[in-house]
Amino acid sequence: MVSSTNSTAKNWFITGASRGFGREWTIAALERGDRVAATARDLGTLDDLVAKYGDALVPIRLDVTDRDAAIAAVGQAHDALGRLDVVVNNAGYGHFGFVEELTESDIRQQMETNFFGLLWITQAALPILREQGSGHIIQVTSIGGLSAFPGLGAYHASKWAVEGLTQALAGEVKDFGIHVTLVEPAGFATDWGGASSVHSEPLPAYEEAHRRNEEARAKRNTSGPGDPHASAAALLEIVDAEQPPLRCLFGAAAFTIVRSDYESRIASWQEWDRVAQLAQG
Repeated sequence: MVSSTNSTAKNWFITGASRGFGREWTIAALERGDRVAATARDLGTLDDLVAKYGDALVPIRLDVTDRDAAIAAVGQAHDALGRLDVVVNNAGYGHFGFVEELTESDIRQQMETNFFGLLWITQAALPILREQGSGHIIQVTSIGGLSAFPGLGAYHASKWAVEGLTQALAGEVKDFGIHVTLVEPAGFATDWGGASSVHSEPLPAYEEAHRRNEEARAKRNTSGPGDPHASAAALLEIVDAEQPPLRCLFGAAAFTIVRSDYESRIASWQEWDRVAQLAQG
């Protein structure tokens, strides 16, 4: 059981609750006495939680790429729970493939799920949270929303889009008492890179590049994957904070990777600042 210093029960809406982070966070919220509207494409994956937690869990079948269904799901959750305190956009998957290998379907489906699905849920929840004058939207992005690696271009495109959308959103809704946080995990022991992932058909021209990319990926993961169960305590601390952060990295290796990337960017901008000034005229 994950403990919390917060004594006020919260009502949650969590997408992608069938596995990984979504399931762990659903259980953590229920264990401390909160109520959760949990979505999944296959409601059978939530049967054990329904049996254990009863009416505290509201299972909702949802494919987040269906805009009308997403709007209806948020409304159903609000009707069942009476209010929404925490909205967690967790549903998503990783698409593996070099940019030249991506089909139109590959990139469109990645954006439909990871970006547009999140947008539909956010838009549906905002009128409810504004009316309440409170609420917290948690957008699950990734270290891949801050940095980028070969072979994940479609995934990075979706997560960078979420980062930009959400930073703008945070400024738009703060006067309504709505908090917004981007949770940015590094590598965790979920099935993100396994059963949940999708892979493009590799092109022979990139065979050697794929090999090098896999070697580099293995080197980045020397600290080992994070524990999804342990992440629940971190999330609860964020949602219980009086002033939660706009961004929070999850995972031991995350800050090292991001700091190195941003230091490199700043160095490059400084090196080429003369050209930036020249462009000013």
